[in-house]
Amino acid sequence: MDFLKSAVPSHLIADRGSNIVVINPGSANVRIGLAQQQSPFIIPHCIARYTGGVNQEPKINVQDQMLNTEITLAQQQEREKAYDTIASWLKIPFLDEEVANNSFPRKTIRVDGYNPQSSKKDSTFSWTNVMEKNPSSSVAVEKLGDEGVKDEPLDTPEDTDHREPVLSDYKFREFICGEEALKISPTEPYCLCRPIRRGHFNVSQYYPMQQVFEDLATIWDWILNEKLDIPQLHRRMYSAVLVVPETFDNREIKEMLSIVLRDLQFGSAVVHQEGLAAAFGNGLSTACVVNIGAQVTSIICIEDGVALPTTGVTLPFGGEDISRCLLWIQQRHQTWPTICTSPVAKPIDMLMLNKLKESYCQIRDGELDAVAVVHSYEDGMPAGVHKTRLTALNVPPMGLFYPQLLVQDECPPPPRSWFHDNEDMLEDTWHMDFPRRSDMSDGLFLGVNGGMPMWDSYPVIPTRLKKEDNLGLAEAIVNSILLTGRIDLQRKLFVSIQLIGGVALTSGLIGAVEERVLHAIPSNEAVDTVEVLQPRTDPTFVSWKGGAIIGILDFGRDAWMHREDWICNGIHVGSGRKYKDSYYLQAQTMCYINS
Repeated sequence: MDFLKSAVPSHLIADRGSNIVVINPGSANVRIGLAQQQSPFIIPHCIARYTGGVNQEPKINVQDQMLNTEITLAQQQEREKAYDTIASWLKIPFLDEEVANNSFPRKTIRVDGYNPQSSKKDSTFSWTNVMEKNPSSSVAVEKLGDEGVKDEPLDTPEDTDHREPVLSDYKFREFICGEEALKISPTEPYCLCRPIRRGHFNVSQYYPMQQVFEDLATIWDWILNEKLDIPQLHRRMYSAVLVVPETFDNREIKEMLSIVLRDLQFGSAVVHQEGLAAAFGNGLSTACVVNIGAQVTSIICIEDGVALPTTGVTLPFGGEDISRCLLWIQQRHQTWPTICTSPVAKPIDMLMLNKLKESYCQIRDGELDAVAVVHSYEDGMPAGVHKTRLTALNVPPMGLFYPQLLVQDECPPPPRSWFHDNEDMLEDTWHMDFPRRSDMSDGLFLGVNGGMPMWDSYPVIPTRLKKEDNLGLAEAIVNSILLTGRIDLQRKLFVSIQLIGGVALTSGLIGAVEERVLHAIPSNEAVDTVEVLQPRTDPTFVSWKGGAIIGILDFGRDAWMHREDWICNGIHVGSGRKYKDSYYLQAQTMCYINS
């Protein structure tokens, strides 16, 4: 404690942060990095595995989801109605109005580059080279010291002997992770899998549970090896901080801890929740944290560094839904080129749409058009370039407030049947026999149906957030804050709204949230001020940054779980002093038997 009082923050980060790895898993991306880093690696959370054989024809194979590619007539009508409602609010023509017949010319505005993050990104993608040198080939044997050619064009391989390459010199890569996996041509014999989707493990009859766990471990292992240069042999000298979204269930947290401690072989690990970490990342102790992710939006209120579980709300839409809506609007207005664009079936198209959304979409009144370059990606051919005019660019992000516009049922959440035979893990622990560790004192041993006195009267709180399918963002924020039940805290939270996630960078979103939340507050509530706080840390990884801060400051406390305790089926009970009332109490203070 004396050391913490006297230590300079930069020295503390350098001293402790060099062997702490912070992992913040999301549905579409995972953020991983050393706690001492300024920013993490942000990697698409997916893996493509080679499925072909010698005589097998290449085929498109997306294992992880069976999607509804067609929407119903009722959904279509609701979507068009939502568009017209938004158009009225933004003062732009309705969906069926023909702007070309108007007497005034349509104004074209260049809005690309307003987002400093997206302006640095190239929206053109190339197909991933799925081949690598075959170690057993003659060329590989002659050039043993050379690197692989996975990033080289196949038609011009590096060969000092000017020898014409043959098929046996190369082989398909066994698996491909991250963005490269999303850019594999549909003609290649690969199976694309996303272990997490819509805020949960993507377990279904098409994607077995064990395969989800294996894919998750492989992706994280690849990042640790290739990006952080931490081989498995050295990982027992490292600790891991898991920053988990509020959407995850107890069993999912337990399985992720098993992956970190058993499969990746970290020496110790601790779990912190995403909303709480986001507050720490921005230097706040009290806030309403609104996390607008790629596939899920979650809201949780924090008071004095403690998450309030009754305030949790999850909405089944996010940034990818906005990107798909952008495509629908352009196709509806007939401004999209006559190309086959399918973000659901072709992941590279989703990458392109995400770039367009980041560069051009914003919330503001009036007509908002832009001249943009759109690309087509067909069956392994080079990207086709199409210059076009995009229209109604301020409508898609308004889908956050009118979810009918997004039609999230096109990408439904994974089925939850695998939880039906598993009750809440915290409740289970009160009725289980735990093996007693030799170093555990009588006061800490739970025994048969036993429990520590400090937890005897502690209320068991369900960890599943309330899911609101048709609730807009403003109403969800109001509902979350009002659930605190205290007017003094409500007033404080309404002026301490924190937007995080990539969508939080959307220009004009802060003003729209403030205005709409204020109008959504019931008239009988004594609240007349709403404020969204300006971020102090990049919203795309503020939760990761907060996890790094908590991990460094909290390192060595009893909440950390050690690999030996986990592997040996023991139980480690934490003090719970700091996080006693926190939402993931059971994940932060208990190690469950690994069964």
